Amino acid sequence: MNYLIRSINFVIVFSISCLLLISPIASANVLEETAIFAGGCFWCLEHDFEELKGVISVESGYSGGEIDNPSYKNHKGHKEVVKVSYNPLEITYEDLLRSYWRNIDPYDSSGQFCDRGDSYSPVIYFSDESQMNYANLSLEKVEKELSIPLNKVGVKIKPKSTFWIAEDYHQDYAERNNLKYNFYRYSCQRDKRLEEVWGENARKSTQWSK
Repeated sequence: MNYLIRSINFVIVFSISCLLLISPIASANVLEETAIFAGGCFWCLEHDFEELKGVISVESGYSGGEIDNPSYKNHKGHKEVVKVSYNPLEITYEDLLRSYWRNIDPYDSSGQFCDRGDSYSPVIYFSDESQMNYANLSLEKVEKELSIPLNKVGVKIKPKSTFWIAEDYHQDYAERNNLKYNFYRYSCQRDKRLEEVWGENARKSTQWSK
């Protein structure tokens, strides 16, 4: 009888372990990858990426500079960036790149929209050789889609550095401060400029048109 009970307990424990291994939570941890982008106000870029299927989370922060523990009041040398965590089985890095390009003004290296200065300049930060290659390929696609020469594109492609998460009040700003966010985005004429640059492809991650 004791042997039978021990056998039953073993089967139960083994079954629970298997269920935990294939659970959505475990799978999500295994499949989660990250990407870092700078493209002006991190409130806007965070909101744009959060709407994509396959994106697990988006965090606003600072990166690219030398100051440790930067803050909104002191992040000189750093860019406002977003760290996108995503499931590569649902959305690819190439998809994220297309969405990134079509949510920024690729001509503007001195800021984005109404936000001026180095901390708002656009950068794609790659984490490995694969991301670097995809980023460079996306740059070529932008040149073709917009029919512009390389020297007209203001976006830099750089290796990633430490990501410093921004203050709590910056996270999910569009969702928690909807009226203020929409007023800011409209006043900044972000969407107007995106449509001028990208036309019907503005804010979309669909395949390149050329």
